[in-house]
Amino acid sequence: MNDVVERYGTPLYVYRLGEVRAAIRALRRAVPEQVRIYYSLKANPHPAVVAETVRAGLCSEVSSSGELAVALATGQPPDRCLMTGPGKTPAELDDALARGVRSFSVESEVDLERLDRAARRHGVPVDVVFRLNAVSAATGRGTGLRMTGAPTQFGMAPEAARRAIERCDPSGLVRPVGLHVFPATNVSEPDDLVAEFTVSVETVATLLRQTGLPARLVDIGGGFAAPFARPGSRTGYPNLRERLGAVLDDRLPGWRDQRPCVAVESGRYLAGGCGSLFTTVLDVKTSGPTTYVVLDTGVNALGGMSGLGRILVPDARPVGALAGSDRRVSLVGPLCTPLDVLSRAAATGVPRVGDVLEIPNVGAYGLTASLLAFLSKPVPAEVVLEEDGSVVDARRLELQPVGGELGTDEALHLAGQARHRGPVEERAQRHLDAEGALHVPQ
Repeated sequence: MNDVVERYGTPLYVYRLGEVRAAIRALRRAVPEQVRIYYSLKANPHPAVVAETVRAGLCSEVSSSGELAVALATGQPPDRCLMTGPGKTPAELDDALARGVRSFSVESEVDLERLDRAARRHGVPVDVVFRLNAVSAATGRGTGLRMTGAPTQFGMAPEAARRAIERCDPSGLVRPVGLHVFPATNVSEPDDLVAEFTVSVETVATLLRQTGLPARLVDIGGGFAAPFARPGSRTGYPNLRERLGAVLDDRLPGWRDQRPCVAVESGRYLAGGCGSLFTTVLDVKTSGPTTYVVLDTGVNALGGMSGLGRILVPDARPVGALAGSDRRVSLVGPLCTPLDVLSRAAATGVPRVGDVLEIPNVGAYGLTASLLAFLSKPVPAEVVLEEDGSVVDARRLELQPVGGELGTDEALHLAGQARHRGPVEERAQRHLDAEGALHVPQ
């Protein structure tokens, strides 16, 4: 790994395609074979990672025009894309319909009406699954973010969904085809995940019975767990296939023959273990009882969502030999804010200036879930490795100015959009091709 770090510099994200393949195999073993799997691009939209999921036959769950563009560019047919999210704009809906997407998850009556208007503008029929904010198993044990089961911006109460389904015009362009539930993320206890799926399936079955909806698709969400920014392996779910199959047999008979098709979705589980962030120590200093290790990256490249209530306590390990003690240190970034803290008690020892540290298991919700534009620091390069260590792809995200070249008075007016540009071939290269063509490994 030293040669990759030397070639591309730090901060540097490295993604290993072999780990993506292993995670796909593990998830397929964990769920019944008849279950459809969607890869959630929000976890990691890097084209090489997305392309691996497409080649493996997974469908794509997208929540923006940018994610959709990546999915299609990597060879995903539009009819294997499901567009989700609580804030879909008219422009995003128009773009998706123009590109051939016909499956949508709707989260409110306004969302449904907006999609209906878009379908009429384009003169095309669309399939709709209604996302439910349903009762949850909600023990709170071994769970990451809770998405439903309490008042949130996600989904519709079952009663509201029933009214919306019943109001749909059978001869209209919006065709109700099923239901969508996603109660929680990162459920690390296998029994808890089974409980979440059981409650979700029971809620779906009840609503289908009440509405008489001949469902073709039931998406029961995800929640598959993997460690973030600390050593460890993805969670195993040894009995999930049999237990979930039994629940579905009881509540949704016919699902084994795709009546309805049952789907799950995952981003964290599939991509989390593939990525590491490499960072260089810029300074080591002591203030009071605390030793601060200043890195060349911080919340601008990792864990920006910690400011939204997510707790980030990564573990970093040295690359190569590291002199020093076993003393715990505070890992901080280079940003001008006391909030730029990656860990307050990392078991890293006291490194030297110039040492390179590796933060593991950040292939999901890493770079693109961070505060990329804060302080206008260069965005870390991203390198993708094959199983033999060869470089498949290297690129860097760039922020684009609004209205052409950046002038002196416009230096702080950056567009709120980042896109993959590449490839990056040398460590010193900072300005990439002007066209910014999407480079997808073949």
